[in-house]
Amino acid sequence: MGAGAAPGPPDKLRQFIDREARRLGFSAVAVTRPDAIPAARARLEAAIAAGDHGSMDWIAETAARRADPATLWPDARSIVMLAMNYGPDEDPLALLARRDRAAISVYARNRDYHDVIKGRLKELAGKIVARAGGDVKVFVDTAPVMEKPLAEAAGLGWQGKHTNLVSREFGSWLFLGSIFTTAELAPDAPLADHCGSCRSCLDICPTNAFPAPYRLDARRCISYLTIENKGPIPREFRAAIGNRIYGCDDCLAVCPWNKFASAAAEAKLVARDDLKAPLLADLLDLDDAGFRALFAGSPVKRIGRDRFLRNVLIAAGNSGDAELVARCRVLLDDASPLVRGAAVWALSRLPDEAGFATLGDRLAPRERDADVAEEWASARQARTDERISP
Repeated sequence: MGAGAAPGPPDKLRQFIDREARRLGFSAVAVTRPDAIPAARARLEAAIAAGDHGSMDWIAETAARRADPATLWPDARSIVMLAMNYGPDEDPLALLARRDRAAISVYARNRDYHDVIKGRLKELAGKIVARAGGDVKVFVDTAPVMEKPLAEAAGLGWQGKHTNLVSREFGSWLFLGSIFTTAELAPDAPLADHCGSCRSCLDICPTNAFPAPYRLDARRCISYLTIENKGPIPREFRAAIGNRIYGCDDCLAVCPWNKFASAAAEAKLVARDDLKAPLLADLLDLDDAGFRALFAGSPVKRIGRDRFLRNVLIAAGNSGDAELVARCRVLLDDASPLVRGAAVWALSRLPDEAGFATLGDRLAPRERDADVAEEWASARQARTDERISP
């Protein structure tokens, strides 16, 4: 966006930004400087060196720009950080006990938040240029911007022990976006860490993804395993995943500061009824067209039908529901090795021992994909071990 009217007084501009941000549905707005996160570089480099980013190579490839916003855009003088509340109307942890249902992360139960927020950021950015001149750039998550450290520096909250932003007004339920601008705006003061001795977010993690407070090992995180991970889910994490088929809200949902999250619900995205607690049985029947239709406009669509069914099959295997056996059997013949391998594991966990043995005798020798063949070998051995164990 380019030049507009002559700049007005900075305090008037800030008042204008605050007012327009609220009108557009943002729950909170604050300002910081491009040089406000000097400690971010060392933390990022340490995480990359430890391999905490897993297979997300783009994090390492863009590390220099992530650690220094001024490198991303040298002309920027101020960064307007904006937050949108997406706190759920009910406790998402309650769904984990309903093993015939699928748990989709709260943020993914409606439209893709990138699209929602980016459109509103662009509208606000255009108004800033029209009001004050200069230039602006808009970023939402997908760009190499460390939004959480910047939001902390701006005083929107603090990065909690689960590494997500925590707010005194909205708990752990905030979407973040930023507007880089050439306008000179007075920065807000950062907010102190208010986690204290609380370890709720660390202790609840089903896969022990936090090797230390304020550090997340993505390779153990259910959100990473079900979304970013493109291959089979490592066996050591499958049982712990339970019925979480896309993301995980545990560390967010348990945060004590969430008691304030409902204080301003005007900006929340309302969850679609069909994505609040869908039946695993229905999801197992999805072909590619059905998957695309169900998740049109949703962030879930980005992982594709095969990875999605991989996740649903893991949940099916954890359900103990014999009624899912027939649906899982159909997927043993799926064109995707990723789906076939997950179907093998699911069936090995469901109450159908005789049927599984027969299927293994017939299908395992014909399998040509190495990963799926290994799934058969492992699952059949596990069944054998169960029969002979005292």
